[in-house]
Amino acid sequence: MIQTIKNMLGFGPKVDYAGLVKRGAVILDVRSKSEYAAGHIKGSINISVDTLNINLSKLKDKNKPIITCCASGMRSASAKSILGSNGYTQVYNGGAWSSLQSKIR
Repeated sequence: MIQTIKNMLGFGPKVDYAGLVKRGAVILDVRSKSEYAAGHIKGSINISVDTLNINLSKLKDKNKPIITCCASGMRSASAKSILGSNGYTQVYNGGAWSSLQSKIR
């Protein structure tokens, strides 16, 4: 149970985010439009966690790796859960976008 919660929040086994990006992973920033406009990872897609359920069609390939990110890791954990419950098979919580940015360089 505790490990499941850790995994949901991005504290599970170490993930090679740079490797995932090199293999074509989508970086999904789930912050608001204004937060995204203030700074984001180049090439990321912005769909706020509040509208994710109605915008799933923008993420067509359910087998393509998706790395979620936000300001702190809480909304990205929720987004990971939403995607997983909708059949997306390779979803990773990247946590805070600023931290993730340094991990993918």
